[in-house]
Amino acid sequence: MPLLKPPQRGMYQMSEDINAKLQRNRDAIDTIDKQVVQRLNQRVLHDGGADEAQVLAKVAAFNPGPLSDATLQAIYRALMLAGLDPAAQATDPAVTDEIDRSIVQLLSQRVLHAAEIGKIKHANGADYYDPTREAQVMAKIAALNPGPITNGTLQSVYREVISGSIALEKKLVIGYLGPEATYTHQAAIRNFGVSLDYRAIKTIPDVFSEVESGRADYGVVPIENSTEGAVFHSMDMLVESNLHICSQVYLPIEHCLISQSPLDQIKEVRSKDQALGQCREWLLANLPDVILTDVVSTADAVCTAKESATVAAVASELSAQRYDVEIQARGIQDRDDNVTRFLVIGKTRAKPLGEGRDKTSLVISLKDEPGALEKTLRPFASRGINLSKIESRPSRKKAWDYLFFIDFIGHYEDELVQDALAELEGHCSFVKWLGSYPNDNRG
Repeated sequence: MPLLKPPQRGMYQMSEDINAKLQRNRDAIDTIDKQVVQRLNQRVLHDGGADEAQVLAKVAAFNPGPLSDATLQAIYRALMLAGLDPAAQATDPAVTDEIDRSIVQLLSQRVLHAAEIGKIKHANGADYYDPTREAQVMAKIAALNPGPITNGTLQSVYREVISGSIALEKKLVIGYLGPEATYTHQAAIRNFGVSLDYRAIKTIPDVFSEVESGRADYGVVPIENSTEGAVFHSMDMLVESNLHICSQVYLPIEHCLISQSPLDQIKEVRSKDQALGQCREWLLANLPDVILTDVVSTADAVCTAKESATVAAVASELSAQRYDVEIQARGIQDRDDNVTRFLVIGKTRAKPLGEGRDKTSLVISLKDEPGALEKTLRPFASRGINLSKIESRPSRKKAWDYLFFIDFIGHYEDELVQDALAELEGHCSFVKWLGSYPNDNRG
């Protein structure tokens, strides 16, 4: 069967005047970003004595627009979450006010330049969400950063800057496997920021359906966990759907035991099957006699724990806060490096970053012949293309027929990748491109 290829991206030519205008705005943004990074690093070294509420009220008062107050406050929450630097000195509040006013004004200028770029690009068919450009921005601000702020904190700040900029152009709708306060909800916000609209969706197939129909612009679904492995419903839908992968998010998972009652009064622990599996050893050691019940979501488990004093849930701290149930134990996952990978699905085709910074996902079916798997791997090995994952899954078409999901480093448009895929077609009965996207560990 021929390779099921990605749709061709619309090609367009811009006039020299338009390209010059784009470059002027990009240069202006680069200049502003240098100043913002410098000012943010200054800010964490000055303690003006204000608490979080006072700082959030202040930056809203400084806001000249067009960013919303909520976006500016989200930017500052990302900054304050990391806290002041240990070397921070007590400072006259007027000094911190001046720094904060400068940051707000610079960000407002940045958004205006981004809006000008957006108008030009959207008039020529570009998408509002550009994961490749975002990866470039994150790399740029990390390269600009002299410290003491960590790159992770700076990138969290800029995640909200970009989110606010997108929201001014279009309030994208992001569908995610719900309900609210699940890990998938957290992953969606970590990728898109707080300024967009989020819609909790009951099942993974429904997430795909909402995006396919246009009722949601993008969807976020779990695909694999470092402890429990693949999420098969997501894998199956990638095969069946015409949507493709636009981006990925890695979310460290810290599970909590959430209940109204202490451990010695708990009779049942409820959660999603993967969450229970990730805490199997802790539950066996600390609650060996309780009933373990698999439910549709971690948030659903917390709701039940809120209603029943003898029930506990395995879920996130955010779920406990959202549904107002006490945490009886934190960090109960069996591995400290417990991470779940989520995929952003949509109709956007991410452009290549190059230099080994892209990842491509395929699904294939082998011919029923000796050496089929070895012949399938050879096109990659002979070209030095690094396979980062290969996993089998029953095809659900006939007994003992399997699909193989492959991730490798590189982009569909790379010449070596094109050559490998052309050779691959001769050895496989089915090959489908699932997406090429930035290979950053966003999280």
